[in-house]
Amino acid sequence: MFRHSGTHRTPNHNLKLATLLGLTAGFVNAEGFLGFSVLTTNITGHAALLAEGIAQQNWQNAQVIALWMLLFLAGAFTSGVFQSLFGGYQRYSYSIPILIELTILVFSALDGYRYDGTVMSKIIFAGSLLFAMGLQNALVSMVSGSVVRTTHLTGTFTDLGIELAQLVKTNYNDRAALYSKIKLKLFIICSFMTGAISGAYLFDSIGFKSFFAPVVILTFVLLYDIFRVNVKRYYQTTSKAFKRDKR
Repeated sequence: MFRHSGTHRTPNHNLKLATLLGLTAGFVNAEGFLGFSVLTTNITGHAALLAEGIAQQNWQNAQVIALWMLLFLAGAFTSGVFQSLFGGYQRYSYSIPILIELTILVFSALDGYRYDGTVMSKIIFAGSLLFAMGLQNALVSMVSGSVVRTTHLTGTFTDLGIELAQLVKTNYNDRAALYSKIKLKLFIICSFMTGAISGAYLFDSIGFKSFFAPVVILTFVLLYDIFRVNVKRYYQTTSKAFKRDKR
């Protein structure tokens, strides 16, 4: 999912990435909102809240919301830095951001019950999740060549609408590529919604421990490429040795 880039990357790689990371973002979106009363996977709504705080001269709220927006930006910046520093070592360029995100989610799962609605709690808990989602969104965008974004659906619905409209054109040349794009957008939307609904049910049942669900998904994502490559190498080595023995 993460190792392939450029011409080596296929639509199937993006589908896997969109499904698993979209599911993760859906969980965090629902659980973050139910647990901390804050939208933690995007900053679009926070822009309106920031404007409201400034207009009403509620400087404390405005400062907190501005900090959340900066934390999302800082998460995206951090992903970009790791991609630049470890571009030649792909495993590090994606594994370190995912490990940071995992740490934040485990923190929410174990210490979320300490949230008391104070300004400091909002900064710590909601802010850390916004940082994690900025981290994930930038990572997925860079790996997929800006084809996949998983933490919000506004752009996905917009692109899907445009692509569906293109189906109306009877003279559209590459319909196979168009169908592939539409399929990807539908996977992102369905995965995000599945994660959000599941996250809401889980949070109502077990509270902040529900954050362990996206932890499990991210752990699988982190280990998938490593085990897949090792198994592939083992199979290739065994096959070569078997062929030599037959000779």
